[in-house]
Amino acid sequence: MKRGITYALVFMAAVGLGHYASVVAAPRVIMQVALTKMSQGGKRINSFQFGPRTTEKSRGVVRPSPDLAYASCVYDLSQGPVLVSAAPSPDQGYVSISVFDARTDNIAVFDTAQYPQGIRFVLAMDGQDAPQGEQVVRAKFAKGVILDRRLAPTAEQFAVADQARRSNICAPVKS
Repeated sequence: MKRGITYALVFMAAVGLGHYASVVAAPRVIMQVALTKMSQGGKRINSFQFGPRTTEKSRGVVRPSPDLAYASCVYDLSQGPVLVSAAPSPDQGYVSISVFDARTDNIAVFDTAQYPQGIRFVLAMDGQDAPQGEQVVRAKFAKGVILDRRLAPTAEQFAVADQARRSNICAPVKS
């Protein structure tokens, strides 16, 4: 009887530890690895980087869609809020901006269906002041990533999307 209770307790502890590892720890570890890779070891923070046209050999963090042009900004709010903006493509192609926090949670999504004139917001941690008149997205964690995805299924459309995304802003808010 005593032995059965011991096995049951060990089993429950293993299940609890496995649950914690998969639900809490794994997303943080995965995102830390992704942020380090995407920011080139922490050298590229609070600025957009622009991926090349996707091919069948493209493999960054996940397998990208060949119909999209990607840009990413690894953000760090520890020094203050960040201004984010993305102009629409001149050909009115679809643009989506997604904000992910350090736990891989998607905390905001914007697209040109909602904002045809372009996307603009301030990303700030809870408790940080943001400029008046700006749309504000609140983050619980200082670090994360912003992804810009633009419809670009052909080389010609990629060139248009690439030119438009190069005007993206991901930069500390100036006081």
